[in-house]
Amino acid sequence: MKISIIPLVILPIESDGFHLIVSGEIHYNPATFLIDTGASRTVFDKKLILDYVKTADISEIGKFSTGLGTDSMPTHTTRLEQLRLGSLEIVDYDAVIIDLQFVHQSYQTLELPLIHAVIGGDILNKYNAVINYKKKELKLYH
Repeated sequence: MKISIIPLVILPIESDGFHLIVSGEIHYNPATFLIDTGASRTVFDKKLILDYVKTADISEIGKFSTGLGTDSMPTHTTRLEQLRLGSLEIVDYDAVIIDLQFVHQSYQTLELPLIHAVIGGDILNKYNAVINYKKKELKLYH
């Protein structure tokens, strides 16, 4: 079994909170990911995903996503050829796409980096994620 150790950036949010950020790739291009241990599924930003896939490769699915500050939002899907977090390379990943505009607005107000996706429980669970706050690292087992 291999272990991918990914540096975490701990971003202070207001006076008493923080978010965890990791760098990776989508289709071999740099991307920034927010780690959300409470999210059931990894989701990609509707606008930013167009930097990586063609509009024709995105299809709407007949259900709405809940959470992330809303009770329902249109959901789309696409297949990503490549997604990388550290040495972990995920190929042919069925990606869920939603509008992350509210995240972008909050981050812009706080002068934080642009987020391409929110890494959720599907990836964190599948790869037995371990978050080490002291060492500022995310470990994924594959």
